Amino acid sequence: MSGVLWAKPGIDIDADIQRFCAGDDVVLDREFIRYDIRASAAHAEGLRNIGVLDERECASLLAELERLDADVAEGRFLLDAPFEDMHSAIEARLIERLGDVGKKIHTGRSRNDQVLVASRLWLRDRLRHAEALCLEVVEVALLRAEREQHLPLPGYTHLQRAMVSSAAMWWAGFAEAFLDDAERLRATTRWIDANPLGSAAGYGVNLPLDRDHTTAALGFGRLQVAATYAQLSRGKFELAALEALGSALLDLRRLAWDLSLFTSAEFRFVSLPAKYTTGSSLMPNKRNPDVVELMRGAYASVAAAKIEVEQLLSLPSGYHRDLQFSKGALVHGFGRGLAALGLLPGLLRELLWIEDRMRAAIEPSMYATDLAVELAASGQPFRDAYREAANPARWAERDPQASLRARTSPGAAGDLQLGVLAARWEAMKQG
Repeated sequence: MSGVLWAKPGIDIDADIQRFCAGDDVVLDREFIRYDIRASAAHAEGLRNIGVLDERECASLLAELERLDADVAEGRFLLDAPFEDMHSAIEARLIERLGDVGKKIHTGRSRNDQVLVASRLWLRDRLRHAEALCLEVVEVALLRAEREQHLPLPGYTHLQRAMVSSAAMWWAGFAEAFLDDAERLRATTRWIDANPLGSAAGYGVNLPLDRDHTTAALGFGRLQVAATYAQLSRGKFELAALEALGSALLDLRRLAWDLSLFTSAEFRFVSLPAKYTTGSSLMPNKRNPDVVELMRGAYASVAAAKIEVEQLLSLPSGYHRDLQFSKGALVHGFGRGLAALGLLPGLLRELLWIEDRMRAAIEPSMYATDLAVELAASGQPFRDAYREAANPARWAERDPQASLRARTSPGAAGDLQLGVLAARWEAMKQG
């Protein structure tokens, strides 16, 4: 049986053209096929509800779809040539096993709303996974901030030594960053959580499809009402999801940059477990922070995916085949982005500070700001205090921990307000 769903008598199918049109879909759809199977089951139930299928036909389709899902999950069914895509593979399997009953599954739907609903379900799961990883990062960061409140760490601006900071402030900064990322991911999930199934090719069909049933059966938060908007949202929703993931990957990139610097011989503030490093093929003395560097580079894949999807959206309303290319961008961006994010909690749990190196890097000039503020607090105009504190003759060694304790502005080392961040984290964990 041909894997081309639109094949008709008298229409020749050129193999080269067909390969170009199919592109990588048959491989990419391995990511989405189980979601398409799940949506097909909900669609079958909806057809039963409006009398297009009887109970026996619906039960047969549901049972066969369940068997196919198990075969895919356990590797007994591999989506491959000669199928054009997952949609043709599912329908061919149903027809092969159920005959005419299998031919009824496509009643009232199009591959346009099939791919929309499958990718929407896939995307919803990926966003939730990304959110969970961000919250795990927050948990690790808050625990370490609590434990390391009085561990001095040089603070830098412009990559120059600036003020005394602490490991806890470093942790707290990334805890709040990934809290914001988790909230953005959750908000994006809620926004895209709309059921496009039943919009068909973007103009509906002359059947009273039970779209409320498929919305509930697939666990969507709401129905995407306008059939025309279902197509208009393709690419738009994917772009929003990539932007939310990209926000977390940008924070990961900055964190990875810090670790790249901190693990260098010039800083040597951090020691990584051996499993996060690799050796050189030539230089026996080298241990390289390859995992951290690849984490740093992962944002590039998300950024590239965003650009690819955005460039595809220069289209009028309705479905256009250009949108097929958005699928590969989505899989690549989320695949590499989530892989990098997934390694981060373990890395943060296991990294070790090299305390003597951190303390040795704190020099008297880094207390100049403390001195200027102290002089101003005693009544001296700040600009006069600033000039006096700029004089190296006024710089002197201080106790870095005392400096940190005195930094009582909210959010600084002496008043980290970790409880505020912990309360936000706990609220998000509770849903």
